[in-house]
Amino acid sequence: MRMRLPAERPTEPPTGYKIAHPVLSQDGTRAGFTGVSLGGALPYGVLDDAACVYGRRHRPPARWCDCGFHCVHDRTAAEALLCASEYRRAVLLEVSVLGAYIRFERGFRYARQRVRTATVGPCDCGAGAAGLADAGRGRPGWRVLLPVCGGCARGRTTVSLAGFARLAGEGLRMARGAGAAAAPPGGLAVEDEFGVPELAAEAALLQARLDWFQTQLTRLGESGDRGGGQG
Repeated sequence: MRMRLPAERPTEPPTGYKIAHPVLSQDGTRAGFTGVSLGGALPYGVLDDAACVYGRRHRPPARWCDCGFHCVHDRTAAEALLCASEYRRAVLLEVSVLGAYIRFERGFRYARQRVRTATVGPCDCGAGAAGLADAGRGRPGWRVLLPVCGGCARGRTTVSLAGFARLAGEGLRMARGAGAAAAPPGGLAVEDEFGVPELAAEAALLQARLDWFQTQLTRLGESGDRGGGQG
């Protein structure tokens, strides 16, 4: 006789953690996420239902299939995945596990979820992320995004963190992970609220840029003087 595990009836949705890539629709009107492994072919919204990636007509999570959303119980375990080279540009999601689910030792496989918070890491240059920019890859109809600072965002399709949250909807909250204070992407309005440390870092960055421009102007002036004497 096969023993069945007892059914769980929690008073509130369990919380889980996972990593994913943020995505932006081709027309720039919708935002969501895509999985880093098997589920990468099916972008999902902040509040969404799982579908079988194999196209089978059953409701996830089926016991004889591995379909459904996946997450782990422990935030530290999800953060550890971000150390892998192929996942360095992914974001950390905190989710509410909704609907039917199967509990495992390390996490859940489940039918429905709500993404509550997305935490982005620093830009490739090491500065804190000011927005999300086109990563240069994606799938039909969707661009994969990666965290960028203001300087590295130039010339790329970019959306601010607040803008991404607005497009994603459903009360999604965006947060910054470890990294230096962010500079806003060029051409984008700064919609996030900064505190004193962030503003001080912004002021220091602006001063450094002014110093650089002054140095370049001085060099150009000296070159012009030398050119006039030789003519």
